[in-house]
Amino acid sequence: MASLHPPNSLTLCFPFFFFFFFLASFLSLSARLAAATGRSSYGFGISAIVSEELYNSLFLHKDDNACPAKGFYPYSSFIAAARCFPAFGRTGDLSTRKREVAAFLAQISHETTGGWATAPDGPYAWGLCFKEEINPQSDYCDSTQKRWPCYPGKSYHGRGPIQLSWNYNYGPAGQALGFDGLRNPDLVANNSVIAFKTALWFWMTERRPKPSCHDVMVGRYWPTAADIQANRTAGFGLVTNIINGGLECGIPDDSRVNDRIGFFTRYAGAQLFDVDVGPNLDCANQKPF
Repeated sequence: MASLHPPNSLTLCFPFFFFFFFLASFLSLSARLAAATGRSSYGFGISAIVSEELYNSLFLHKDDNACPAKGFYPYSSFIAAARCFPAFGRTGDLSTRKREVAAFLAQISHETTGGWATAPDGPYAWGLCFKEEINPQSDYCDSTQKRWPCYPGKSYHGRGPIQLSWNYNYGPAGQALGFDGLRNPDLVANNSVIAFKTALWFWMTERRPKPSCHDVMVGRYWPTAADIQANRTAGFGLVTNIINGGLECGIPDDSRVNDRIGFFTRYAGAQLFDVDVGPNLDCANQKPF
């Protein structure tokens, strides 16, 4: 689950009218130019990377009766949330863009999986089956985080695609996205667009000394001396380290890490995103941040 140290920076995401008017005009012009020249316009929208057909092929069982999140993660909500983060899936060449999106969807699949070893269609066809943590062990309130004080009676357990956890994540996520994450954390399990936005906010936001997952997957991660000493090398494994390294990394053959890799390998395959997975898939030899 997404349980990190408090962030030092925020990713703002507000619908400024003039920005979107300009963006819409730009995209319209770009589409017309692409049509006129016969060139691909894949860079101008996440839906060009992930079609609804592909999305449904990844998450074959998300709307099964067996899944508590049935009906909560429609394609339209993912696309609506992604529009709030223009750099997501739109940075680098086509392979880089596809690899980043596949990595993101693989990580949220593990966080919300309902699969098991002998599950129909395999264990990696059951992402987005859950929308909140079952039987949380605590209310995930870190009382030392004075900037993000816990609200009485509220629990900050894992919710949404990335299983956002702890008051020091709910507070800044809400501030960045325009809702009160400390007073109303349940919104992340009740509003599918907000749920996807929190996952993307988490993915796109740098928290020093941790880089953003986005920067790692698009080749913008530059290891510090401490990173080099800790063997924190770029790749999908480093993203796992960012998300939950304190519990999963530095452990040989960890089943949770292997599950994340299994989703990523399936999604990157020729029948889906058709892109190579890149180096350093696991974090067994990395020290957590």
